[in-house]
Amino acid sequence: VQLQAYGGGLVQAGGSLRLSCAASGSGVSINDMGWYRQGPGGQRELVAIINRGGIIKYGDSVKGRLTISRDGAKLRVFLQMNSLIPEDTGIYYCYAPNVVNLATARISDYWGQGTLVTVSS
Repeated sequence: VQLQAYGGGLVQAGGSLRLSCAASGSGVSINDMGWYRQGPGGQRELVAIINRGGIIKYGDSVKGRLTISRDGAKLRVFLQMNSLIPEDTGIYYCYAPNVVNLATARISDYWGQGTLVTVSS
């Protein structure tokens, strides 16, 4: 499974960005997809995650400002980021946990390469 994330960039505080992540792979079942971020302090934290049924979990620091969504084919996930603040600066990683290999039943987690978001004050 490969996760390709894009859409990061430099934006002023109060601005918006939209991140996208596309999953590709065969012979697997992908249920959950989401985003983590790693700030300048180095700690990786949950931003948001959504499952096939549309159930969403947000990290406490982003509730109300960032919105996760998923397309009808369930293999693309989006993160709409509004009212950005400097504390949102970081590398945003697309994440797909608990991916099932349909042939072996093996369960694996996958990470994308990360996309940098910089919010200037």
